Amino acid sequence: MKLSGNIRKMKSQLSEVVNYSLPLFDVLEEKHLLPLNEIIGNKIKISFQNEINCVITGKKIKKSYGEGMSYDAFISSPQASPSIINPELSRIHEGIALRDYNWEMEHHLKPHYVYLSNTGDIKVGVTRVSQVPTRWIDQGASQALVIAETPYRQAAGLIEVNLKKYLKDKTNWQKMLKGEPDYIDLENEKTNVLNFLSDDLMVYTNIFLPQTFIKYPVLKYPEKINSIKLDNVSEFDSVLTGIKGQYLIFENSNVFNVRSHAGYKISIEF
Repeated sequence: MKLSGNIRKMKSQLSEVVNYSLPLFDVLEEKHLLPLNEIIGNKIKISFQNEINCVITGKKIKKSYGEGMSYDAFISSPQASPSIINPELSRIHEGIALRDYNWEMEHHLKPHYVYLSNTGDIKVGVTRVSQVPTRWIDQGASQALVIAETPYRQAAGLIEVNLKKYLKDKTNWQKMLKGEPDYIDLENEKTNVLNFLSDDLMVYTNIFLPQTFIKYPVLKYPEKINSIKLDNVSEFDSVLTGIKGQYLIFENSNVFNVRSHAGYKISIEF
C-alpha cells in the first residue's frame, strides 16, 4: 500500500501499549490517518517528494522553522511565541498578549500542570492539563507524575524555572531511544524538590494524582542511533521495529523524528 501527504506529528492514544497513527495532510487538510502499530515488524519505505508546506499558512517553503513553519510564521505565530519554550514569559494573565490575544487566552490562560517524568533521566516540565498524557508520550516518558497545578501558564513556568536549578528540563532523546529506563521513585523525588519552592509557589502543589506509566510498541531497541533527516536522505526503506516518543525506530539503528519533519510531503509504502 502507498500513501502520500504532508507529515504532521504522530497522534497517540494511551493504552496497555501506546497506539500510534500518522496523519498525512493535503497541505492544510488532513486526508489520511495511518495506523502504525499494525505495521511494526514490516518493511516500509519513506520517500521525500521535495516539497515542504508551512503548517500555518500552507505556502511552499525551502526551509522549515519551529516544526514546519515558514520563517514569517515562526516570527509571528502564537504557536512559536517565546512563552511556548519559556512558559514564565507568558503575560496573558495580566491581559497582555505576546503575539495573539485570543489564542493566548485559549491556550495559556488555562490550567497547567508541572510534572516530573522519566525519559531515561528525571526531568521537570510544564503542559496544559488538556495535553495529558499526550505531552508525556511525545517526549518518550515511561513514568510521569503531576506535582503542581496552576490556573495559567506563567505560574507553572515560574515553578519550572525554580526546579530547573536542580533537575533537567530537556529529554536526552538518544538515551530515551536506546531502551526502557530504570524505575525512578517520582513520589520521593516530588517530596524532595518541593522543598526548593517558595511559599507563594507552594500553594499550587496541593494536588495528588496517581502516577502514569507508559509502555511503547517496540520490538527491539537500537544499540546505536543514526537520525535520518529528509534534507540529507530523500529516500529510505527498512523494517520498522518500534515507535517511541515522536520517533520511528528501524532495524538498522536508524531513527526518524516525525515531528521535526512536519510539513514535509512524503510517500510511504508498506
